[in-house]
This record gives sequence, C-alpha cells and structure tokens, in this order.
Amino acid sequence: MKNILLTGGAGYIGSHVANYLLDKGFKVTIIDSLITGNKKIVPKKSKLFICDIANEKKISKIIQNNNFDVVMHFAGLIRVDESIKNPKKYNDINYKKAKIFLSTCFKNKLNKIIFSSTASIYGNNKNKMISENNKLKPLNPYAKSKLKLENFLIRNSKLYNFKYIILRYFNVAGADKKLRTGLISKSSTNLVKVICEIAVGKKKILKINGNNYDTKDGTPIRDFIHVSDLSEIHYLVAKYLINKNRSNIFNCGYGKGYSVLDVIKSMNKIVPNKIHTIIGKRRFKDIEFSVSNPKKFNNFFKWKPKNNTLYKILKSSLAWEKKLTKINLVKRK
Repeated sequence: MKNILLTGGAGYIGSHVANYLLDKGFKVTIIDSLITGNKKIVPKKSKLFICDIANEKKISKIIQNNNFDVVMHFAGLIRVDESIKNPKKYNDINYKKAKIFLSTCFKNKLNKIIFSSTASIYGNNKNKMISENNKLKPLNPYAKSKLKLENFLIRNSKLYNFKYIILRYFNVAGADKKLRTGLISKSSTNLVKVICEIAVGKKKILKINGNNYDTKDGTPIRDFIHVSDLSEIHYLVAKYLINKNRSNIFNCGYGKGYSVLDVIKSMNKIVPNKIHTIIGKRRFKDIEFSVSNPKKFNNFFKWKPKNNTLYKILKSSLAWEKKLTKINLVKRK
C-alpha cells in the first residue's frame, strides 16, 4: 500500500485525486487549512489534518509519524482576477508558504514531490499548441507565483536531494462520476461552473469577456481536461516517481481547443433552456489561445484519456451542480 501526503485535499482537484488514489488502494493523508476548501468533500477514508502548510512544527510531526512515499502539493489560491488585485497575497501563499512547506518535507526526508502547476505560465502562444519546452511568459501574479515555485523545485532538487514531477494543468473541469466531489465556489470564474449554475437556475446570464479576440469566433480558446482523467495522471506519475525516482515536467491537456462559444453551444444541446449571454469587456491580460501539446505525457505513459469530450465534461459538471442545488452544500461549510 502506497502512502501519500496530499495538501489541499478539501479543494476541487485535490479531493478528486484523493478519491482516485483511495479507489486504487493507496493510503491518503490530507493537510488543508480549509480557508478555500470544503470539509464536506474530503474523502472519509482519508486522514485530515486542519493546519497551515507553513506550520513547520505540525507538518514535521505529521511527516515523522508516517512513512509517506510521495507528497502531492495542490494547496494554494487559483483566481487570476484576485491575484491581479492582490499580488502579494498570491506570492505569500502560493510561493513563500509553499516553499516553507516543501523545505519542511525535504528536511524530514520526504523527497518525492508532485506539484500542481498551471498552463497559464506559458502566456499567449499565438494559435500554436504548447509543448513543455515552450517559452514561459506568465501574464499575471497567479501564474508568476506558480512559476516561482517550479523554479524553486528545479533549482534545489540536487541541493536537497529530491525528485519532482511538475504537472502543468490546462483548464480543468468536470466532476466525479459517483458525485462524491466537484467544484464548490460561491463566486467562481470557471466557465463550465458558471454555465452549470445558469443551467440549474442559480444565475440568469453569462457575461462573455470579450468577443474580439483573433480566434475563429472572437472568443478565447481553451483546452479542457476532465478532472477524472487528471486524477489518473496523478496516479500514474506517483507510481513512476516511486518506482523510477526521476524528475520530469508534463502538460495535462487533450490537445483540442474549444472557444467560449463552443462550450455554450455544447451545453445548449444538453439542457432544455438556452444559456443566456451578454458580451462584456475583455479581461486584463486574458490569454487568447491556450491548447496543450499532450504528446510527451501520452507517449511517456502510453496513456489515453477516458473522458476527452465536452459532452462528458459538461454532463458530469451539470450532475454535480444539480446535487449541490438539492443538498445546498455551499452553505454547509
């Protein structure tokens, strides 16, 4: 039985990965401050410690009392708009606190790390699929904070004698098929989340942030990856890191781009009432085109995704939103 320490397991992606690992027979211990996470979606079979990742004393004790094989670091803030308004907050939590946490791991000989990074560190790439060796041009404080931690890992791996896998997520969406967990947020900017909220009657209208981009229909294009496929990716790289003990960097996407209008049209085929939209202003430094070249990971692990259609992503997201509406989970933190 492999033993995983996972930060941010009360969050959207962390809770999905925790469930997937538990389903595969892994043992999972979660650290989460619950500042943005929700205790209701923490898997019951996992062990939860509610504490700050920068609490060196508590973290050291947790590591020393367990024999962890790998640490997966999900904890952090993710809102681009908030990072632009408060860059210091994002640097402090996503970089400074994370650096303290990882240093605590390495001091206690927990020396295999899987880090959840972001494709936004690539910035704009002018309608080209993005490979791992593309130039890195982060446009906002959120992306910059993630890149700083990537550089910390790459720069210090020999000094601290640890190995890492950096996973650069493209747009994560969808929900667990068993509806054990999904995206919970009172004010999400996630496109799929907002569309689902409109579909179940929580919101009335979707504001499209600009329709004058240099794309096929004027709206930004993104590569959406189902959170269940992303969870399997974490499982595969954990086994690789444990068995091979080698560092690497991988994109996490499907290699297919969908515009904002594509996503809306796809949802309109699923729901009886059409999604109402208005056109708003472009967001500050919003990325025009962000699509992964997934060949490196797919070839490395001989991997084929199981949920790589907009239909599966939207259908599972909608089912989760309906569940949230029924049990009012958002209010029961």
